[in-house]
Amino acid sequence: MTVLVAAALLLAGCRSSSGGSTSATAPQPVVNVNAAAPPSTSGSASGNTSPAKPPRPLARSVPVRLEIPAIGVDTPVVKLGLAADGSVQVPPIEAHAPAGWYQGSPTPGQVGPSVILAHVTVGQYGDGVFLHLSRLRPGDRIVARLADGASAAFTVDRVQTVAKAHFPTSAVYGDVDRPELRLITCGGPRNSDGSGYLDNVVVYASLAAPAAGTTH
Repeated sequence: MTVLVAAALLLAGCRSSSGGSTSATAPQPVVNVNAAAPPSTSGSASGNTSPAKPPRPLARSVPVRLEIPAIGVDTPVVKLGLAADGSVQVPPIEAHAPAGWYQGSPTPGQVGPSVILAHVTVGQYGDGVFLHLSRLRPGDRIVARLADGASAAFTVDRVQTVAKAHFPTSAVYGDVDRPELRLITCGGPRNSDGSGYLDNVVVYASLAAPAAGTTH
């Protein structure tokens, strides 16, 4: 993914109470080289435990709904492409605005980081679907319902609130060798002029193994 696309994604969910964007031009992100990689699925470092078998990746199928029980999210998911200026589209500014899946990323359950973004506020309409995203904790469950009828269940590995100037681009968008999910919105304090937010909230999650007796 190009730096331009990655930068544009940082603006997802960053609408002010007046409905304006945080910026007309996507800023160039600064890669935080010290950002920790998502937790490994390998076994104990002592060598006494065999590594757990990773969940089998799912076939490509676009997400149509996202459920996050811990924070009361149950929302449709729309497709997001690129705007005319090369930036990533964001979900519409409207009442009950849905989450959006960036089509340039893998679908949930495929190998790689699938990217879903949503607003924290939606202008005159008030709270956005990802208002409470920062409240998620490791172990919380996220379920993406797919167009083919399958479901991709993820477990939250970590939640990060980071200044936009130090956004960990590589950790968020870089290649990984297993199915993972990234949820992105804005957070932290508002800009001094009230036009947006200074931080991004990023949730890192990995595909969970299906429960016994179930299939994807």
